[in-house]
Amino acid sequence: MEPVMSETVCLVPAPTIGYPRGGGHLWEYLNWALALRAIGYRVIWLEGVDLDDGDNSTARRRRWRGGDVRECVATLKARLESYGLADALALFSMNGGMVPADVAQGCLDLDAAAGADVLLNLWHSLPAPVVRRFRQSIFVDTDPGLLQVWMTTGDIHLAPHDIYFTIGETVGTPEARFPDCGLRWHYTPTPVFLPAWPPLRTEPAAPYTTVTHWWGGTFEFQGKTFSNDKSAAFLEYAKLPSCTTANLELAICLGQHYNEWRARLEPQGWSIREAWDVSATPDEYRAYIQRSKGEFSCVKPYCPQFVNGWTSNRTVCYLASGKPAVVQYTGPSRFLPEAEGLFRFRCMDDAVRALAAIEADYERHSRVARALAEEFFDGRRAVQQILERALN
Repeated sequence: MEPVMSETVCLVPAPTIGYPRGGGHLWEYLNWALALRAIGYRVIWLEGVDLDDGDNSTARRRRWRGGDVRECVATLKARLESYGLADALALFSMNGGMVPADVAQGCLDLDAAAGADVLLNLWHSLPAPVVRRFRQSIFVDTDPGLLQVWMTTGDIHLAPHDIYFTIGETVGTPEARFPDCGLRWHYTPTPVFLPAWPPLRTEPAAPYTTVTHWWGGTFEFQGKTFSNDKSAAFLEYAKLPSCTTANLELAICLGQHYNEWRARLEPQGWSIREAWDVSATPDEYRAYIQRSKGEFSCVKPYCPQFVNGWTSNRTVCYLASGKPAVVQYTGPSRFLPEAEGLFRFRCMDDAVRALAAIEADYERHSRVARALAEEFFDGRRAVQQILERALN
């Protein structure tokens, strides 16, 4: 792939500053940034900081989500530095004011970010005045189905952009059971930066794993109640370990509920890990995936109900690492297999058969998993196609 002429893309992730232990969350956006840089773009990583009004040190140092704002910014800068993006971070204030100098030290500002050739926005709540600062703007929907519901109900007011992309294959098509909000949605695969995720050999007894949040509550739409709760989805498969010879492990963000859920699930054959113990940094998250034999994961119940055609960035990282994935079906795909390298199950019997098939011919399914990532989810190709479609 030929590098492009040097231009600047301002990448906006869903906020990572306030989640210093979210290694997997950060990797979702690192894959975009590293792919952009690899094809020749300069990357600016723009994040909003939610600061109290006032200019005293107490306001500046208020505990904000993950902790002291300055500490959170410093942690993110250190994380980005590990991937050659030390000078990429730019900050803006969510309340429209100035970012205090002690918070912004060593970071670019919004004026510098707005000088980019294009905004590539992955955050649905980026304020409209910020979007308007850019000469061209691209929005990428990473919550297909849920975002469109939020837009319809008025819970989210998406700022106008020049063009709209989505990682949901069915968005804007007759298969989707949710509105398109009057927008034309272009599909893009969720990208993985392949050089950062090389295939690695795995110990035969290694578990199939996943990294997940457990709770999401419910929401109302068109007079019906839908679940955004992964615990509900996984509990439908609680007996799976008794039906397979494969080892199964869940890394879940449980906090104070860890012992409760471990006592509930380990007697049924699951191994339970606290996700923040094994995936708090990007390096730990990657190592955890690459030590796994493959992925087993359910999805939030609304995904198959809405038929959103979604594939998670986490699953794509497993595939790139040569780890076969057994994940819940979310809708029809124009290109994904359902029983080779990647298995998409609809019921317990499907999941059991998928694990048995992988165990019977692991090396082949491992090779197919990597080939799928290379053919369909190569981040360099994905971001180049987005920019070509948006800018030409």
